[in-house]
Amino acid sequence: MNTEHDWTTTPITADLLRGALDLERTERGVLPHRLPARARQQIPDGQLAMAESQPSGVRLAFRTRATAAELDVVATKRVYVGAPPRPDGVYELLVDGRLAGRASATEGDTVTIDLASGTAQTRPGPVATLRFTDLPDDEKDVEIWLPHDETTQLAALRTNAPVHTPPPNSRKVWLHHGSSISHGSNAATPTGTWPALAAALGTVELVNMGFGGSALLDPFTARTMRDTPADVISIKIGINIVNADLMRLRAFGPAVHGFLDTIRDGHPTTPLLVVSPIYCAIHENTPGPSAPDLSAMSEGRLRFMATGDPAQTAAGKLTLTVIRDELARIVQQRAATDPNLHYLHGLDLYSEADHAELPLPDDLHPDPATHRRIGERFAHLAFGGGPFTMENH
Repeated sequence: MNTEHDWTTTPITADLLRGALDLERTERGVLPHRLPARARQQIPDGQLAMAESQPSGVRLAFRTRATAAELDVVATKRVYVGAPPRPDGVYELLVDGRLAGRASATEGDTVTIDLASGTAQTRPGPVATLRFTDLPDDEKDVEIWLPHDETTQLAALRTNAPVHTPPPNSRKVWLHHGSSISHGSNAATPTGTWPALAAALGTVELVNMGFGGSALLDPFTARTMRDTPADVISIKIGINIVNADLMRLRAFGPAVHGFLDTIRDGHPTTPLLVVSPIYCAIHENTPGPSAPDLSAMSEGRLRFMATGDPAQTAAGKLTLTVIRDELARIVQQRAATDPNLHYLHGLDLYSEADHAELPLPDDLHPDPATHRRIGERFAHLAFGGGPFTMENH
């Protein structure tokens, strides 16, 4: 620990966290979760368990005069066998909404994942200390955004002046659910995911329930959204249904209706926006499942490929094109009696023309520039004159 400061240690409690729905106490600190304990008990696979523990959109928030802060963390590093090393997760410190520092934990627990065999092994690692210095010497609102794609246990928060819970702000709460694209896959920083960018532009408080590989219309996710306070809600559905080859058209429609019905049980008149998938060439007209391209992995590159047969769409297999049509139909049908239900075409966020200019690096996930484009377009279409506008201005 840096000894040049007179440190104050502040317990990390739920009232200092935004964007988390639960806080689990562990042997080495506290672990923010984006699904509550009851929902976690019903998770059927390791993928969602990992995704919901990765704190996309989660940030520490406090008010202080401190000019320096330290955060002790236990980060979880993911290593994919045969794939290039992943960059360290980024922690971003904002002062009154403006970026004032970045840091990374270079060590931590390590999970080695073999996509070919579907196995994973965990090796424990050390606590890392992140330091932020040269902060303005006045009373200010501080946020420390946690890495969007790196599970993080919070062990200790130290500052060289007392920390206070921030006063309530007047911003509306935006609750969003989606896939790894909403989670932030391939974004460079936690404030650089498209939902974080859109939230900043829309001046709203983000609760991000984007779960890598796991936007699968799970009932426990719908119940969590039903029970989470929110002023505006969006769900982005499609790509995971296809690349997991989870269901056929016969099951998909009723599952969407059921998901929306559950949300409406808790938010009967809240503006609710259904967003269809962005452009993804491998699955536009080819069903799933998708799989890692092993030939690319042998060359040290991570890419994905569709393995389904386009001819099987006639028998109800799902593609992105089919899902967009079905979501538009469902929203139009329901909107006749639900005037606060709206639809946003995913191709208005990222189209085939955008793909030609900014291709998806692994054929599935957007790069940082594309996250920015999607975030800016969503902010314009939803908050800048769209269905969320009157609720926020």
